Amino acid sequence: MASLQDQLLKAGLTTKQKARQANSDKRKKNKQKRSGAAVETSLQDKVKQDLAKAQAEKQAKDNALNEQKKQALAAKEQHHRIAQILKHHHLKNVDGETEYNYTFGSKIKKLFVDETTHKALVNGRLALCGQDDVTYIVTAETSTKLAELEPSIVLVQNEKVVSEEVDEDDPYADFQIPDDLMW
Repeated sequence: MASLQDQLLKAGLTTKQKARQANSDKRKKNKQKRSGAAVETSLQDKVKQDLAKAQAEKQAKDNALNEQKKQALAAKEQHHRIAQILKHHHLKNVDGETEYNYTFGSKIKKLFVDETTHKALVNGRLALCGQDDVTYIVTAETSTKLAELEPSIVLVQNEKVVSEEVDEDDPYADFQIPDDLMW
Protein backbone atom coordinates (compact mmCIF):
# COMPACT_ATOMS: atom_id res chain seq x y z
CA MET A 1 0.00 0.00 0.00
CA ALA A 2 1.39 3.38 -0.98
CA SER A 3 1.80 6.16 1.55
CA LEU A 4 -0.31 9.29 1.47
CA GLN A 5 2.69 11.20 0.16
CA ASP A 6 3.07 8.80 -2.75
CA GLN A 7 -0.63 9.06 -3.53
CA LEU A 8 -0.46 12.89 -3.54
CA LEU A 9 2.58 12.80 -5.84
CA LYS A 10 0.84 10.39 -8.18
CA ALA A 11 -2.30 12.57 -8.27
CA GLY A 12 -0.19 15.65 -9.02
CA LEU A 13 -1.31 17.56 -5.95
CA THR A 14 2.24 18.09 -4.72
CA THR A 15 5.80 18.09 -6.06
CA LYS A 16 8.88 16.03 -5.11
CA GLN A 17 10.55 19.12 -3.68
CA LYS A 18 7.62 19.83 -1.36
CA ALA A 19 7.57 16.18 -0.29
CA ARG A 20 11.30 16.28 0.56
CA GLN A 21 10.79 19.55 2.50
CA ALA A 22 7.92 17.99 4.46
CA ASN A 23 10.03 14.91 5.27
CA SER A 24 12.94 17.05 6.48
CA ASP A 25 10.59 19.18 8.64
CA LYS A 26 9.13 15.99 10.08
CA ARG A 27 12.58 14.61 10.93
CA LYS A 28 13.60 17.90 12.57
CA LYS A 29 10.48 17.94 14.74
CA ASN A 30 11.00 14.35 15.82
CA LYS A 31 14.63 15.08 16.68
CA GLN A 32 13.62 18.15 18.74
CA LYS A 33 11.04 16.09 20.61
CA ARG A 34 13.60 13.36 21.38
CA SER A 35 16.22 15.83 22.50
CA GLY A 36 13.73 17.57 24.83
CA ALA A 37 14.05 21.01 23.25
CA ALA A 38 10.58 22.51 23.04
CA VAL A 39 11.31 25.01 20.31
CA GLU A 40 8.21 26.14 18.52
CA THR A 41 8.38 26.56 14.81
CA SER A 42 7.51 29.69 12.93
CA LEU A 43 4.41 27.97 11.60
CA GLN A 44 3.08 27.37 15.08
CA ASP A 45 3.88 30.94 16.04
CA LYS A 46 2.03 32.21 13.00
CA VAL A 47 -1.01 30.08 13.81
CA LYS A 48 -1.04 31.39 17.37
CA GLN A 49 -0.75 34.99 16.16
CA ASP A 50 -3.56 34.48 13.67
CA LEU A 51 -5.70 32.90 16.36
CA ALA A 52 -5.02 35.78 18.77
CA LYS A 53 -5.79 38.31 16.03
CA ALA A 54 -9.05 36.54 15.15
CA GLN A 55 -10.06 36.45 18.82
CA ALA A 56 -9.29 40.17 19.22
CA GLU A 57 -11.35 41.01 16.11
CA LYS A 58 -14.22 38.85 17.34
CA GLN A 59 -14.08 40.51 20.76
CA ALA A 60 -14.14 43.99 19.19
CA LYS A 61 -17.07 43.00 16.97
CA ASP A 62 -18.94 41.52 19.94
CA ASN A 63 -18.32 44.66 22.01
CA ALA A 64 -19.65 46.88 19.22
CA LEU A 65 -22.73 44.68 18.83
CA ASN A 66 -23.34 44.71 22.59
CA GLU A 67 -23.05 48.50 22.62
CA GLN A 68 -25.62 48.76 19.83
CA LYS A 69 -27.98 46.46 21.74
CA LYS A 70 -27.53 48.55 24.91
CA GLN A 71 -28.31 51.76 23.02
CA ALA A 72 -31.39 50.21 21.40
CA LEU A 73 -32.58 48.95 24.78
CA ALA A 74 -32.01 52.37 26.37
CA ALA A 75 -33.95 54.09 23.56
CA LYS A 76 -36.81 51.60 23.91
CA GLU A 77 -36.82 52.07 27.68
CA GLN A 78 -36.93 55.86 27.31
CA HIS A 79 -39.79 55.56 24.79
CA HIS A 80 -41.80 53.46 27.27
CA ARG A 81 -40.96 55.83 30.11
CA ILE A 82 -42.21 58.83 28.12
CA ALA A 83 -45.35 56.93 27.12
CA GLN A 84 -46.02 56.09 30.76
CA ILE A 85 -45.57 59.72 31.83
CA LEU A 86 -47.89 60.94 29.07
CA LYS A 87 -50.61 58.40 29.85
CA HIS A 88 -50.43 59.10 33.56
CA HIS A 89 -50.32 62.91 33.41
CA HIS A 90 -52.51 63.82 30.45
CA LEU A 91 -55.70 65.78 31.06
CA LYS A 92 -59.01 64.09 30.41
CA ASN A 93 -62.49 65.45 29.69
CA VAL A 94 -61.35 68.57 27.86
CA ASP A 95 -63.51 68.02 24.78
CA GLY A 96 -65.43 71.03 23.61
CA GLU A 97 -66.35 73.08 20.60
CA THR A 98 -63.40 75.47 20.50
CA GLU A 99 -60.89 74.56 17.83
CA TYR A 100 -57.13 74.63 18.51
CA ASN A 101 -54.77 74.19 15.55
CA TYR A 102 -51.25 72.79 15.94
CA THR A 103 -48.61 71.01 13.90
CA PHE A 104 -47.74 67.36 14.46
CA GLY A 105 -44.71 66.47 12.41
CA SER A 106 -45.41 67.97 9.00
CA LYS A 107 -49.21 67.98 9.34
CA ILE A 108 -51.54 70.61 10.71
CA LYS A 109 -54.08 69.08 13.05
CA LYS A 110 -57.14 70.33 14.88
CA LEU A 111 -58.04 69.63 18.45
CA PHE A 112 -61.47 70.46 19.81
CA VAL A 113 -61.24 71.61 23.43
CA ASP A 114 -63.38 73.55 25.87
CA GLU A 115 -62.89 77.28 26.37
CA THR A 116 -60.93 76.98 29.63
CA THR A 117 -58.47 74.51 28.14
CA HIS A 118 -58.08 76.67 25.05
CA LYS A 119 -57.17 79.71 27.15
CA ALA A 120 -54.74 77.63 29.22
CA LEU A 121 -53.05 76.37 26.04
CA VAL A 122 -52.75 79.87 24.64
CA ASN A 123 -51.47 81.32 27.94
CA GLY A 124 -48.86 78.58 28.38
CA ARG A 125 -50.29 76.85 31.43
CA LEU A 126 -50.95 73.71 29.37
CA ALA A 127 -48.95 72.16 26.54
CA LEU A 128 -49.46 69.62 23.78
CA CYS A 129 -47.20 66.59 23.58
CA GLY A 130 -47.31 63.88 20.95
CA GLN A 131 -46.02 60.34 20.63
CA ASP A 132 -46.93 57.60 18.15
CA ASP A 133 -49.48 59.83 16.35
CA VAL A 134 -51.37 60.47 19.61
CA THR A 135 -51.69 63.97 21.09
CA TYR A 136 -51.78 64.51 24.84
CA ILE A 137 -52.67 67.67 26.77
CA VAL A 138 -50.39 68.02 29.80
CA THR A 139 -49.40 70.72 32.25
CA ALA A 140 -46.48 73.01 31.48
CA GLU A 141 -44.38 71.41 34.23
CA THR A 142 -44.90 67.93 32.77
CA SER A 143 -43.99 69.13 29.28
CA THR A 144 -40.80 70.71 30.66
CA LYS A 145 -39.78 67.39 32.21
CA LEU A 146 -40.60 65.56 28.97
CA ALA A 147 -38.58 68.10 26.96
CA GLU A 148 -35.56 67.22 29.09
CA LEU A 149 -35.98 63.56 28.15
CA GLU A 150 -36.90 64.04 24.48
CA PRO A 151 -37.36 67.55 23.02
CA SER A 152 -39.28 66.32 19.96
CA ILE A 153 -42.16 65.07 22.14
CA VAL A 154 -43.37 68.59 22.97
CA LEU A 155 -45.54 69.87 20.11
CA VAL A 156 -46.83 73.16 21.55
CA GLN A 157 -45.67 74.94 24.66
CA ASN A 158 -46.46 78.63 24.62
CA GLU A 159 -44.66 81.09 26.83
CA LYS A 160 -46.52 81.86 30.03
CA VAL A 161 -48.35 85.15 29.73
CA VAL A 162 -47.87 87.55 32.58
CA SER A 163 -51.19 88.89 33.81
CA GLU A 164 -52.04 91.82 31.66
CA GLU A 165 -52.88 94.95 33.61
CA VAL A 166 -55.41 97.12 31.90
CA ASP A 167 -54.71 100.82 31.85
CA GLU A 168 -57.65 102.69 33.33
CA ASP A 169 -57.34 105.49 30.77
CA ASP A 170 -57.37 103.09 27.80
CA PRO A 171 -60.38 103.95 25.61
CA TYR A 172 -60.34 100.46 24.04
CA ALA A 173 -60.25 98.51 27.32
CA ASP A 174 -63.74 97.18 26.68
CA PHE A 175 -62.72 95.80 23.26
CA GLN A 176 -60.45 92.82 23.83
CA ILE A 177 -58.46 91.48 20.88
CA PRO A 178 -58.91 87.73 20.58
CA ASP A 179 -55.77 85.60 20.96
CA ASP A 180 -56.75 83.21 18.20
CA LEU A 181 -59.06 84.51 15.53
CA MET A 182 -61.42 81.95 14.03
CA TRP A 183 -61.84 82.48 10.28
